[in-house]
Amino acid sequence: MRGVVFDGKQVQVVDDLEVREPGAGEVLVAISAAGLCHSDLSVVDGTIPFPVPVVLGHEGAGVVEAVGAGVTHVSPGDHVALSTLANCGTCAECDRGRPTMCRQAIGRPGKPFTRDGRPVYQFASNSAFAERTVVKAVQAVRIPKDIPMPSAALIGCGVLTGVGAVLNRARVDRGDTVVVIGTGGIGLNVIQGARIAGASRIVAVDANPAKEKAARQFGATDFLLSTEGVRDLLPTGADHAFECVGRVELVRQAVDLLDRHGQAILLGTAPATAEASFLVSSMFLDKSILGCRYGSSRPQRDIPLYTQLYRQGRLLLDELVTRTYPVEDFEEAVGDLGAGRVARGVLTF
Repeated sequence: MRGVVFDGKQVQVVDDLEVREPGAGEVLVAISAAGLCHSDLSVVDGTIPFPVPVVLGHEGAGVVEAVGAGVTHVSPGDHVALSTLANCGTCAECDRGRPTMCRQAIGRPGKPFTRDGRPVYQFASNSAFAERTVVKAVQAVRIPKDIPMPSAALIGCGVLTGVGAVLNRARVDRGDTVVVIGTGGIGLNVIQGARIAGASRIVAVDANPAKEKAARQFGATDFLLSTEGVRDLLPTGADHAFECVGRVELVRQAVDLLDRHGQAILLGTAPATAEASFLVSSMFLDKSILGCRYGSSRPQRDIPLYTQLYRQGRLLLDELVTRTYPVEDFEEAVGDLGAGRVARGVLTF
C-alpha cells in the first residue's frame, strides 16, 4: 500500500508499505483524507526529534475496516476522525480527565508498519499518511457520515489543538480580549475558538497580508502585520495572547502584550532546546504563561462536540481546506504549505 515515509534523509511516497492486523483494543482504519501540518515537517527538519524510518501524518479521517478484540464503540464501516492521543485510560491522569498528560501516550512510538520486511515507526501514534493505519481504539472517534472526509480530517489536530486551547486550557470567557500571533491552521482555529467562546475583540497578527481575509472569516475583529499596533487597539493589553508560530521572540511579544491577570498560551512548536525570556517583574500582576499539549483535549468528548458545532454552522471546517492533493503530489503540498499559500492542504487516498 501507499504511504509517505521519512528515512532520516529524504521523504518518499512509497507503494510497498504493509500494516499488521489490529490486535486487542485496536482499530484498522482505511484513511480517506489527511491534513498536512507543520508538525510533520518538523520531524523532517529535526525540530521534533523522532526515530526513523517513520510513516508521517497525524491528522486524518477514514473508514473502519476491522476492529480487534474488546472494541465495541466503533464497527467496520463507521466513519472516524483520528486523534493522536493514544492514552491508556486507566492511569491517574486519565482518571482525572487529563488524557493529554498520560505518560503512556508520550514518547512510546510503535511499529505497526513494515517495508521490505523491516519495521517502520508510527508518527504520533497515528501515521495518517498511509492508505491504512492501526490505532488504539481510544483514538478512533465515530463521526456523522455526512461530514466530508477532507473537513473531518482536520478535527484530529488543528481543531483539537486550536479550539481546545481556547475552550479547555485558556478558558476564554465572554467579553475577553484575545490576540492570536500566527494565522496558519492552528491560528485560525484559535480565532474561531475565541469567537465561539464569545470574545469581544480578536486581534489576528500575521506578517502575510494575504491571510487577512481568512482570519476575518474565522472571526478576527482586527488584523495586523506585526504586534506593534496591538496596544493601539488594546491600550491596557490583552486577556489572552496565543503564540501559534513557535519563535522565541514571538513568545516574548505575547507575554509583553498581556493585561493584568493575562495569559500567554504557547502553541507553536519551537526547537527542543529553544529558550525564551520575559521580565520577571511583569509577572507579579497575576500574569501567566501556559504551555498547552494538544489543546488539553479529551477527544472522545471534544470531537463529537466539534462535529455538532460544525453541523450547526458555528465551527468552520470546509473553509479550512484550501486545497486537496492526491498523495502522489506530497511535495507540491509541502511547497504550498511552506510558502503560506494554504491554510491547510489535505492529502487524499
